[in-house]
Amino acid sequence: MLITSLVSSRLPLTDSARSNGGLQALHRLHATSGDQIRFVKAPPQEQSLKGVALGEHTDFGSVTVLFNRLGGLQVRLPDSIAPTPPTSTTPPPTAVETKLCENGWTYVRPLPGHCIVNLGDALVKFSSGILRSNIHRVVAPPGEQGSVTRYSLVYFCRPEDDVVLKSLVQGGEDEDEEVTAKEWILRRALGRREKEGWEKSAGTEGESMERRGGMRV
Repeated sequence: MLITSLVSSRLPLTDSARSNGGLQALHRLHATSGDQIRFVKAPPQEQSLKGVALGEHTDFGSVTVLFNRLGGLQVRLPDSIAPTPPTSTTPPPTAVETKLCENGWTYVRPLPGHCIVNLGDALVKFSSGILRSNIHRVVAPPGEQGSVTRYSLVYFCRPEDDVVLKSLVQGGEDEDEEVTAKEWILRRALGRREKEGWEKSAGTEGESMERRGGMRV
């Protein structure tokens, strides 16, 4: 609620949207939604390029909050920002690590006492593209971290099921279709499980790539 409240206060919301409570009114804690909390345990992994491209995605909902102690999360940066090469020195970066940092990809380094916050598709639609959902993926942790079990705690904050994902800002563009938060989540989650369902599983990746300067983490 704090994050949606802060974002809401900084967007040029329409008078109607603001009088109805802004973004936080679409994320009431007692309402039915697709919110999820996941505790993930990943065993030590060998670095590999196999299947990495299939993991690229934007998040389904509004805000994702990630707590983890090891690396492995990567984001794709806009052309205006040069990726930071892997900095593990013991041992030095492997050929796979270097390859994983091509085409704008870079590791997100966890910081003690901090969490990683990412915006999702819903905020892209509510803001008519003012906010962007970062394209990201998870790969094997770099360096010696790869030999350690990786634990992550993730909270996915999503709009209430019956909320329509449409622009709430002044001068915002109308969507080609009206889709509820529940419909959007089901489409994205189930799309890749269906034959030829790749397009159904797409989020706002295309828009993020077209507007390369505005991704947010």
